[in-house]
Amino acid sequence: MTVRIRVAWRVSLGLTGTVLSYLAVPLVFPLAVAIYYGEPVEPFLVAIAATLVLAVGMNAVSADGDLGVREAFLAVSLIWLLVAIIGAIPFLVAGTGTTAHLVNALFESMSGITTTGATVMVDFDAHPRSIMMWRQVIQWLGGLGILILATAILSEVGVGGAQLMESETWTATVSKLTPRIAETARILLGLYTAITALAVVALYGLHRLGVAPNMTLYNAVAHALTSVATAGFSPEPASAGAFSPIAQWILVACMLVGATSFILIYFVLTEENPRRFLHNEEFRFYLGAIALAAGLVAAAVTFDPSINLEVEETVRHAVFNTVSLVTTTGYASTDFDVWSPAAKHVLFACMFLGGMVGSTTCSIKTLRWLVVLKAFSRELFTTIHPAAVRPIRVSGSPVDEETVRDIYGFVLLSLVLAFGLTVFIVVDAARVGLRVSEFEAMGAAASTFLNIGPAFGRAGPYGTYHTFPTTTKTAMIVLMWVGRIEIIPVLTLFTRAFWRS
Repeated sequence: MTVRIRVAWRVSLGLTGTVLSYLAVPLVFPLAVAIYYGEPVEPFLVAIAATLVLAVGMNAVSADGDLGVREAFLAVSLIWLLVAIIGAIPFLVAGTGTTAHLVNALFESMSGITTTGATVMVDFDAHPRSIMMWRQVIQWLGGLGILILATAILSEVGVGGAQLMESETWTATVSKLTPRIAETARILLGLYTAITALAVVALYGLHRLGVAPNMTLYNAVAHALTSVATAGFSPEPASAGAFSPIAQWILVACMLVGATSFILIYFVLTEENPRRFLHNEEFRFYLGAIALAAGLVAAAVTFDPSINLEVEETVRHAVFNTVSLVTTTGYASTDFDVWSPAAKHVLFACMFLGGMVGSTTCSIKTLRWLVVLKAFSRELFTTIHPAAVRPIRVSGSPVDEETVRDIYGFVLLSLVLAFGLTVFIVVDAARVGLRVSEFEAMGAAASTFLNIGPAFGRAGPYGTYHTFPTTTKTAMIVLMWVGRIEIIPVLTLFTRAFWRS
């Protein structure tokens, strides 16, 4: 008996091939940087050729048709995977430093496109400026990609409660997603590019004013690309710690904007109504969580006798690193790995928060936590008042029970996978005689799966993932991919029902 595949995979290949053909455009930017600095151009020419050949091949076997939910899941999974593979080509062709190794190159590229910010680089000076800029560009592309994915696809098919984001300007067309994707991409690209340009102007302006001497145009562009994308790569080994306090505060603002729902920002700008921010319950919860966590970190640092910082330094480092981890950016203004266990445990908890749904951030995201807390509060209330009917509301709108169950399932699955990777890291490290503590493994697992970047110990803010075994890094590559596109679209590909039912 012939088994019929129910997924129009040729339609998925058509969208994948189209996206890959556009990948040649951003590759021109680091190519221009290489030409300007007199560096080898072969890494980018080879990558451009590879992406065009792959795009032509996919378009040759593609077919016209409507992009349904299954086809969309297949397409986005393929796009993220193939862009990461192509993104590794410049590292391999350049052949410098630790990224000359295949697994390391894939790790760096997957970390880039998933906006994770975890790095295997050891000697930053060994890499050409064009290669370092490519790291920044691929993270910017990842931030844009997740915006389009979250607002055009996940919000419509209800992955983990993503449908709760404000999206009344986009009409739900689940059975025919292609027109929606194109329109959403156009709007978000314009808004995303404009915010990035403002970040470049603000950062480079500090250099021109003489208050951030090393925030050159190169660094301003590099950090604007990865702060708005809440991604975290930096061409500086000291990350944001290489810059003046005022530059760090500007980066805090950039991270906060990148972690705010772009749909909400769009509404505020088009309606010219800033009060909409205050009316959005998720936005208030998001800022409140950051304020609470930063206050706890500041208190832990203040009462740590081994740390002697001025008040401004304490507040700045507490706010900066809290914002960096909550927004899943992964910058560091100082080596927080030397802070007290109390401060580090608060920062570890911040990894699981994430920014708003509809932003460039990763992790579980504040909207889901808000619903979970409301649902838990309701359970306590109905335990005392069994006959009470108390719907969960977000920003005044009721949340249906199916969505609440979806969110519970998503949060549980995220925690299970994160702690499963923790066990794998510890066991795999012991296999090769490498000592990795449980807290260090938990931090590295959460950081890679939830796409944060830095963690603790060898994977700390000024550390590297290079020392982990190749098998561990391979597992991290896979889980960065799974975690970035909200888990469900990838995992469904490995079910029989997805292809045949």
